Amino acid sequence: MIGIFDSGFGGLTIFKHIARALPAYDFVYLGDNARAPYGNRSQETIYQFTVEAVDWLFKQGCTLVVLACNTASSEALRKLQQEWLPQYVARSDLRNGEVRPQHRRVLGVIRPVIEEAIKITKGKVGVVGTRATIASGAYTRELQKLKSDVTVSELALPLLVPLIEEGWVGKPETKRILRYYLRPLQKESVDTLILGCTHYPILLDEFVLKMGKQCRVLDPGPIVAASLQNYLARHPEIDAGLSKKSVVRFATTDDPVRFNQWGGTFFGKSVKAERVVLSS
Repeated sequence: MIGIFDSGFGGLTIFKHIARALPAYDFVYLGDNARAPYGNRSQETIYQFTVEAVDWLFKQGCTLVVLACNTASSEALRKLQQEWLPQYVARSDLRNGEVRPQHRRVLGVIRPVIEEAIKITKGKVGVVGTRATIASGAYTRELQKLKSDVTVSELALPLLVPLIEEGWVGKPETKRILRYYLRPLQKESVDTLILGCTHYPILLDEFVLKMGKQCRVLDPGPIVAASLQNYLARHPEIDAGLSKKSVVRFATTDDPVRFNQWGGTFFGKSVKAERVVLSS
């Protein structure tokens, strides 16, 4: 199975594109809604929460996990891949013909979007996200690794996630706040805008409208889905360990009724979640 993890609902905007691109595969989506949002938490806390989520998904039979969360990808992915995952593999036993533990992988959402931005930018890239994602500097660091002369302007938009989750997407107040937030990027004439939070595609049309025709706004969902398809094609040993019965599970650490009510908005169709408890 493929595990999809986010701190809440936002990862569903990524997952819906992955599910469409890989309809035969089995998935488990986990939203840590009880502890969301992650954006204002410390790096240590974000890392610990992410480890607990990935561990839970591995225990459900997932051999590949996608961190469909920019905050987790920027604050936890590298350490998780370099330190926690090798230790996990070393502790794992090969039982009952299961996929070899060394074939387990954890991927993020930042790299695919950065690679797409580099392809199309004329030299000025804007990034918007949560406070934690922006404070990490992950986007600037990775963008400049691929193109050293690119100019990157990162901007935190802390009010957008709560406004989206409170159902204020179409309200004039939200539009005015977004207009105010984006003025610095407009003044800097960025030609490519990365939505560095998985909630933000809910406001994709507003971002496009506010940034104007001179700026290309990247929707991360289709980009990440295409990148995952390509990854599996390049790694048949990983693909071989993924079950393909078109089974999809949803899990949340909070109220499943609320998850089901809001999940459909983010996923594009109705969802039915179970409640789970995470532990280290």
